[in-house]
Amino acid sequence: MLKQHLQFKLSQKLSPQQIQLMKLIQLPTQAFEQRLKQELEENPALESGKAESENMDEGYDEFDDSADNETITADEINIDDYLSDDEIPDYRTQTSNYSPDDDEKSIPYAAGISFNQYLINQLNTVYLDDEEWAIAEFLVGSVDESGYIRRPLTDIMDDLAFTQNIYVEEDKIERVLRTVQEMDPPGVAARSLDECLILQLERKEKTPSVELAISILERSFDQFTKKHYSKLIQKHHISEDDLKAAISEIERLNPKPGGSYAGNTRMIEHIVPDFSIKIVEGELELTLNGRNAPELHVSKEYNNMLEGYKNSKEKSKSQKDTVLFIKQKLDAAKWFIDAIKQRQQTLYVTMSAIMNYQKEYFLSGDERKLRPMILKDIADQIDMDVSTVSRVANSKYVDTPYGTKLIKEYFSEAMKNEQGEDVSTKEIKKILETVIGEEEKKKPLTDDKLAKILKERGYPIARRTVAKYREQLGIPVARLRKQI
Repeated sequence: MLKQHLQFKLSQKLSPQQIQLMKLIQLPTQAFEQRLKQELEENPALESGKAESENMDEGYDEFDDSADNETITADEINIDDYLSDDEIPDYRTQTSNYSPDDDEKSIPYAAGISFNQYLINQLNTVYLDDEEWAIAEFLVGSVDESGYIRRPLTDIMDDLAFTQNIYVEEDKIERVLRTVQEMDPPGVAARSLDECLILQLERKEKTPSVELAISILERSFDQFTKKHYSKLIQKHHISEDDLKAAISEIERLNPKPGGSYAGNTRMIEHIVPDFSIKIVEGELELTLNGRNAPELHVSKEYNNMLEGYKNSKEKSKSQKDTVLFIKQKLDAAKWFIDAIKQRQQTLYVTMSAIMNYQKEYFLSGDERKLRPMILKDIADQIDMDVSTVSRVANSKYVDTPYGTKLIKEYFSEAMKNEQGEDVSTKEIKKILETVIGEEEKKKPLTDDKLAKILKERGYPIARRTVAKYREQLGIPVARLRKQI
């Protein structure tokens, strides 16, 4: 037997407009410009730049956009709400905290040629028969961005047979590889780090230190990488000064020859800061990138069409259908303009709270003055959700007197010092970096000793925490920091 009952349930759901607003907030400047361009292309009622007439309608802002577009009829639309009066709507006003002269200008980059094409161009200058040229071209195609060939020659031999119908022995591929390795940049097409370094040393003048460096890489590469200097001195029957000279030669080499290619435009990343912080007469001044504050208005042509419909004595069905279409586009334009205004306000308010929270750092540039700060700290100050702050912090950059940085880098957790005060983990990392930078390179400090030093300075943290912070800073263990 079926039983029926009523159940009331209260739930919160984001409207499509709110979801779109969150997406707009998350976009960095360049992506926002693309989204703006897309909206301008899709909605003919929306235009950018200065309007032809200043008498655009403020009454439009007062239109109730909660009406159902599917059920409303043209006769129910109050055309006067869309037509002009003598006031300028607030969406026509620009942000007052940014000068157009400060806009980030686009930077042109030369297209250049790819690293692979650069090698092929050199290959064209080498005399090879048809089969050797095909092998060399295949080898060049196997070179990665760092300049290495990571695949075994046996695999390359099989691929040549299956894909190029070229059947050769491994020793012939080895001979052609030697020809490829003579091209620039030095060290290209190496199969390992030691081979890459040796190829570069072989291009240098054969001094005693260079010859010793080649010998060390060929006979004692493992001991060299582990910095077992005493064993190297004993094995090669050399003095400490000789070893220093050889190591100096090796340190000047490039472990990634492909990365040094000047035409490799893939290495370029252009960052457009969303905010700018300047120090003016001892006070911080925050500005929003002008490219985040476009000037938008409703199309005057659409305004004229509505006025023509209003003045028309006889309204045909096609005219009514047109008015309904215009209403939908005007509503969409209104929402998008309002959303951009809200986006600007959200970005500015959020960054302003972050700037004031970290005022001592932005005035001095000393990372040790960064206060512990989590997303909730800012969210509570500006009375917004944590997710909104996260969207601003994770994808936006700020230009400061100390460089352009991702906003989320200013957030950090807190630890207590011996006085019971909350200190930022960034402060501890900075001190750790300073201590390691000042250590005696012949006897670098172990993690245990580093933990002891930090404790003496008032930061009682465990050895494993020191190791974690050291790894986050990209600093190797004590053994690998050792120098002679």
